[in-house]
Amino acid sequence: MVPDHSQPEGLPAPISRESLPAAPPLAMTSLRARLAGGLENLSPAYFGLVMATGIVSLGADMMGYSLLSRLLLVLNVVQYGVLCVLYAARAVRFPRRFFGDMVSHSAGPGYFTAVAATGILSSQFMVQVHQLHVGVFLWGGAVVLWLMLTYTIFAAFTVKSHKPPLDKGISGGWLLAVVATQSLAVSSALLAPRIGQPLRLELNFFALSMWLWGGMLYIWMMSLIFYRYAFFHFSPADLLPPYWINMGAMAISTLAGSLLILNAPQAPYLVSLLPFLKGFTVFYWATGTWWIPMLLLLGVWRHIFQRYPFRYDPLYWGMVFPLGMYAACTWQMDRAMDFSFLAGIPRVFLYAALLAWLVTFIGLVRASVRGLRGTASV
Repeated sequence: MVPDHSQPEGLPAPISRESLPAAPPLAMTSLRARLAGGLENLSPAYFGLVMATGIVSLGADMMGYSLLSRLLLVLNVVQYGVLCVLYAARAVRFPRRFFGDMVSHSAGPGYFTAVAATGILSSQFMVQVHQLHVGVFLWGGAVVLWLMLTYTIFAAFTVKSHKPPLDKGISGGWLLAVVATQSLAVSSALLAPRIGQPLRLELNFFALSMWLWGGMLYIWMMSLIFYRYAFFHFSPADLLPPYWINMGAMAISTLAGSLLILNAPQAPYLVSLLPFLKGFTVFYWATGTWWIPMLLLLGVWRHIFQRYPFRYDPLYWGMVFPLGMYAACTWQMDRAMDFSFLAGIPRVFLYAALLAWLVTFIGLVRASVRGLRGTASV
């Protein structure tokens, strides 16, 4: 036999193309890249989806639409679970971006949606399906999140070296801190009558304290936001959907005050504060009501006169939530104070909130499908 001298002795044989592992398809690589990019850029305010769905569900339950409220509750549990997984994955995979957003003046307050969403879901379990243990667990989680985020975010804003000017650093999204605080007041006021003494007194006092602190925080922040409105240039791009939280923060404050009034027979100190509770609850409701025509006019200016385009943005959930919360708070205030002449308002706003929720949810689905199609076409 004649030896083959085409390959020098001691050297490995050349690798053929057939022996190489197959490269992943370009479409799969693109899909992974887009998913990673979506996770990295996930909005800190995306728990607004849970807030909006939760309050519409609670409002539907208050007004007797039990099937709709149950369906939205199931959907909300799924949404909450998915978002928890996504946020945890973002913190592990992109920690610099996750925690960097937390101390950003523009993005940081969005994380308060996680507190409000947890508090609202806690309220849903207590009110709609009477699952007290789940409600207590979520309430405890909301308290822990509130403590961590409040003192992390505002301490960072205080001590950081480089700070944006007022007109670039503050927006209506800052009022999510108020909504988060008042969500604890609401869930605590709902939990108090469902448990026995002695914790009932303590929970009502905690709800009262959070209600008062949330009101003070609104006054501080709203003063800065109104100043920014009146004395700095305002473009259509500046009018982000979270400006509707101007009204939503007052609406959830009204809801918390109404629940405290209803809880007064359980706590003597609430009875002695009834005139104060009623006066400030109406004050919050009137302030929230004042914002509605103003925000509608600014929306008309933005989208009709300035022709700013409509396209899906997760921040739009911050516009759905105030509509649902206004329906719920008006319903409860009417019940707490026997304002029979307000009875028709909650249903009108519930229908408006349902319509806004549906339009925004369709936008979410279309944006998700469009992203997947863009990947598949590569």
